[in-house]
Amino acid sequence: MKMTFYGQFVAGEDQEAIKPLLRRNQAFGVGAVLDYSVEEDLRERRDGRSRTSAAEKEMGGGSSEDGFSAIKLTALARPQFLVRFSEVLVKWRRFFLQMAAEQGQAGQAVLEMKLEVEKLQETLANLSIVTKAESQEWFMGESLGTSSTVDLLDWNSLLDSRTKISKPLLIPNRQTGQLEPLLSRFSEEEDLQMKRVLQRMDVLAKRAMEKGVRLMVDAEQSYFQPAISRLTVETQRRFNRNQAIIFNTYQCYLREAYDNVTGDMELSRREGWHFGTKLVRGAYMEQERERAAQLGYEDPINPTYEKTNEMYHRCLDYVLEEIKHRRKASVMVASHNEDTVKFTLRRMMELGIHPSEKKVCFGQLLGMCDQITFPLASIPLGQAGFPVYKYVPYGPVNEVLPYLSRRAQENRGFMQRANRERDLLWKEVKRRLLAGNLFSH
Repeated sequence: MKMTFYGQFVAGEDQEAIKPLLRRNQAFGVGAVLDYSVEEDLRERRDGRSRTSAAEKEMGGGSSEDGFSAIKLTALARPQFLVRFSEVLVKWRRFFLQMAAEQGQAGQAVLEMKLEVEKLQETLANLSIVTKAESQEWFMGESLGTSSTVDLLDWNSLLDSRTKISKPLLIPNRQTGQLEPLLSRFSEEEDLQMKRVLQRMDVLAKRAMEKGVRLMVDAEQSYFQPAISRLTVETQRRFNRNQAIIFNTYQCYLREAYDNVTGDMELSRREGWHFGTKLVRGAYMEQERERAAQLGYEDPINPTYEKTNEMYHRCLDYVLEEIKHRRKASVMVASHNEDTVKFTLRRMMELGIHPSEKKVCFGQLLGMCDQITFPLASIPLGQAGFPVYKYVPYGPVNEVLPYLSRRAQENRGFMQRANRERDLLWKEVKRRLLAGNLFSH
């Protein structure tokens, strides 16, 4: 493995082993996103704590200046807890959309949907979910003031206190006609899980700040992702007051990616913190579609690659516009697509976003698309090129197998890209031969 696939996509087993590669990349102006590549899917692990301490210990080891450290929340929390919390979040959001549709707002952009409080209270009472007096207490007890409407962000703010109520909230399932719990109360163990994972993220965020690096929370499967995003936003609220230290990841192959980006961005505006994001296309497509088919829910993935491209550029353009107008957002364009890189460079020029502001950076995976990474780093802009990073996974072979399996799936089209890189290399060899400087940089 080390001589072949592992050696291509993983930098080494520990922080000492990866330092030569980091120094070599740094010499060409390429920074690092260090990723101790530990993650879990839906199966119990033997040890829940050692990985948090390992991630803390490894953080910042040889990291480049202005670099990143990446983490996966399935290494910090039980996957079963993340699934359960995600189900609660999805059900809560789905109920809001259902209420909006009944108030004649189906088809509107999610952030434009506003429920009239009076009508919402009547609906909740008519469905025997809560009495009007009880729902009045909900809305008055939160920071909604005397507003006559509730949008999705207001609705989400109600969730925290609702999870602690003793009376189960039952709502009708439109498909089965049966009543089912909207929120089943978290057990003491699940409450502890929530506290533990937030404490672990807190430890890592503080460690990142001490080391002068930013913390990037990777996206994972969609059945974990609502919980991962919610926990990341909670951490951003605390640590992104003055600059973007914590970055959330949005997968643009998901149908709801734009709603997720715009919702979290609007929350950052209202609360005054810096929005940090990494935009990716996504790496779990086969698992997502297989699980959707097994459990009988709608495929969460965009139907075509073209639709995913459109979603990526739409989300990216929204963030770039925000950078232009408020300068309180930062984005990593994590893409191997040359058209996306060109699109970003063009839009930055049109919007007057200069690379020296370091609000926009680029990222590619180690072992892939060097023909994009290194030219970006050397485009002359005075002292340096565009901020560009290699995502540098490391760890023992048996721990990084999930990461490597995704690279194997992605690289079924590897030969096409290999041919492209071979042609570029051959072109460069011929250029140097003709110029008589074959071995110069």
